[in-house]
Amino acid sequence: MELECINRVELRGIVGTSRVTEVGDRNLINFSLATNYAYKDKDGYPVIESTWHACKAWAEREDDLTMYRKGTPLHVEGRIRNIRYTDIGGCERITWEVIASKVRRAEL
Repeated sequence: MELECINRVELRGIVGTSRVTEVGDRNLINFSLATNYAYKDKDGYPVIESTWHACKAWAEREDDLTMYRKGTPLHVEGRIRNIRYTDIGGCERITWEVIASKVRRAEL
């Protein structure tokens, strides 16, 4: 039996920064998305852990890009990709980004 591999991520959070780049007849949107995870520590006090995700999405030129503004709640579906690079100090680094296949406004 062959193993079916899955690389899928689903996030619901708030847009931080965003940058739109025109590439041919489309737009590439690089944006950050903050998600929160709430739990109680060992003493029973509530803790909210925020995580920032680097995301990329493609959009048509005529698409409404206002949903990528800071503070907008978004629901993002896509896949995770890691990128290896060497920094200016010569150290090898790895970073992860979400390549979005679906992006829509979210209800929080």
